[in-house]
Amino acid sequence: MTDLEQELAALIVESLALHDVNPADLDVDTPLFNEGLGLDSVDALELAMAVHKKYGVQIKADDPSVRDTFHSIGSLATHIERARGTELR
Repeated sequence: MTDLEQELAALIVESLALHDVNPADLDVDTPLFNEGLGLDSVDALELAMAVHKKYGVQIKADDPSVRDTFHSIGSLATHIERARGTELR
């Protein structure tokens, strides 16, 4: 995992109060919704706000690629990197 992906894993666990999840145990490709972490739409909103606050990157619900953005930690990191104009990988 890149530094950004590790930060995102910690941000997900912290901002969503996933007390039974250790950020170090999360895989970059684990789905955030359904069979993965089991997040829901409210979690997505909270996570989008946390990403905006920490990284200054907005994730809009009406963006056609929002499902792809929230697919996994890796896809979320890629979105942040692109939005910030950096490529950390």
